[in-house]
Amino acid sequence: MSQQSTTSDSDVDPFTREVVTNALQSAAEEMFLNLGRTAKSSVIYETLDYACGVTDADANVVAQANGVPGFLGTLKFCVADAVEKFGRDGFDPGDVVLLNDYHGGTHLNDVAMVAPIFVDDELVGFTASKAHWTDVGGKDPGSWTTDATSVFQEGVQYPMVKLYEGGERNDAVYDIVVANTRMPEVTLGDMEAQQSSMGVGAERVVEVYERYGVETVQHAIEDSFDAGERLVRDEIRKLPNGTYTAEDKLDGDSVSGDPVHVEVEVTIEDETVALDYTGTDPEADGPINAPYAASVSDVRSFFQAITLPDADTNEGFFRPLDVTIPEGTVLNATKPAPIGTDWEGSAMAADLPWKALAPHLPDRLSAGHFLSVCATIVGGHDDRRGEEFLVVEPQPGGWGASPGKDGADVLVCSGDGDTLEMPVEVMETRFPLLFDQAALDTPQTAGHGEFRGGTGFVQDYRVYNESGGFITAGFGRSEFPPWGVDGGQDGDGNHIEIVRTDGEVERHSNLTNHQLADGDVARLVTSSGGGWGDPRERDPERVREDFRDDYITRETAREVYAVVLDEDGGIDEAETAALRDGSADEPTAGTGGEDR
Repeated sequence: MSQQSTTSDSDVDPFTREVVTNALQSAAEEMFLNLGRTAKSSVIYETLDYACGVTDADANVVAQANGVPGFLGTLKFCVADAVEKFGRDGFDPGDVVLLNDYHGGTHLNDVAMVAPIFVDDELVGFTASKAHWTDVGGKDPGSWTTDATSVFQEGVQYPMVKLYEGGERNDAVYDIVVANTRMPEVTLGDMEAQQSSMGVGAERVVEVYERYGVETVQHAIEDSFDAGERLVRDEIRKLPNGTYTAEDKLDGDSVSGDPVHVEVEVTIEDETVALDYTGTDPEADGPINAPYAASVSDVRSFFQAITLPDADTNEGFFRPLDVTIPEGTVLNATKPAPIGTDWEGSAMAADLPWKALAPHLPDRLSAGHFLSVCATIVGGHDDRRGEEFLVVEPQPGGWGASPGKDGADVLVCSGDGDTLEMPVEVMETRFPLLFDQAALDTPQTAGHGEFRGGTGFVQDYRVYNESGGFITAGFGRSEFPPWGVDGGQDGDGNHIEIVRTDGEVERHSNLTNHQLADGDVARLVTSSGGGWGDPRERDPERVREDFRDDYITRETAREVYAVVLDEDGGIDEAETAALRDGSADEPTAGTGGEDR
């Protein structure tokens, strides 16, 4: 936490504070490593779809590991709601609280645990984690769906119940967990790994307290909050004061099909940032709704991006941030609104202020990226092993361009942070699937600009299983693609193609339990990012390199970038100059995807 080094009037000197806060940070990171190494399901140990953190006794985040950003910001709410339910005197050493409902902040698969930390019988804080469990019941395998109309269809809800009390397992709760999953062995393995990691984190935190003393550690934590706040306020003062607005639409959900209007007003005033989402549409019929904690979690990631993106955060960092989201809207859903694909709503909560500020903070924010988690479940009955299988993973896509820099190719979305793609070799070994391709989606047909948006991804899952299988997938930003800036083109949107063995091709953006026959291919295609600036201003040499590297076609070079390439791929300087100064025939409007 070297970024937080600053003088203080506290009794704790800055060197001790740094040692203490870094030790607590290490405790959170050890929790993270422990869970990843001991979990049973691939979505945790390969994809890293989880997060871990440490709070003080008042639920303020003290330290967190670099897990899923969309989870990290919810840990505070998980702890705060558990404290509100049980009271500070309602915990004993060895307790573990289980929750995944609206208090948990995301969809039901993301199960949170909260455990108290005691030093000499004094409650000093909590460890907290959230991890994606592969199946928690509900009407369809994998639990989250794209066509649910109520949270009750999406799985079992754990409303802050004690899985462990005083170190003893609560068998009644344990039996409910087992009875409400289609994959009990995997689920129990993940549950026990998560609970164990909480214990490891608590042990490390206690060691810090025992070494330095309760008073010193608590002073160090308070100082770190204050230091974080001061640093963030210093950064906000560098931002342009003013009020900025943006609006957009979420793709129509798979229940009503109606697009959902979202809007934000961002006010930067001296040392504070306020976001107000008043005017956003009510909860949708389908599961694109996000609980309040999920939206705020993504907003915190955006806030850090415009202030101190490289800093280790704590609760003090977010004191200057104020977020207003009216209850009952798609970004602050209430029970029983479905929340299975909540990432569509919560990601938009971060993307709106990003869109509002990008033209004004070009050194800190890019054009729009593919945004959606593009989450995918492929499953069925594995004929070889005689057991059910479920593959759960996000898909990467293209990020937006910035002034002076093309967008990044094939990264996970902003809300997913450090999650990974599962290795093809692991997938083909463990599951009855073959992968025909996992490649850049080139040549690009969108996202062009003076600086080009990053390319999307295309991946083919071929079912290699006599009894077939199914796919469930939620790909937002399909109807309303990533946005360009300052004349840059929008991206091309995310979508799914089902390629049948007879050659028939279906196109979708949302699928639930969609049947696949042996040999069918599920082709997952993610969007390019938005471009920045007029494509005709792009350096012709960079256009030539794009053509050479197969990012664009010869026709795109001429029609979109007004650059003429000769038969050898070199730049025809005279023709290019004539096109760009208007003395030659204007190129035909188009994006170009034809012969190379």
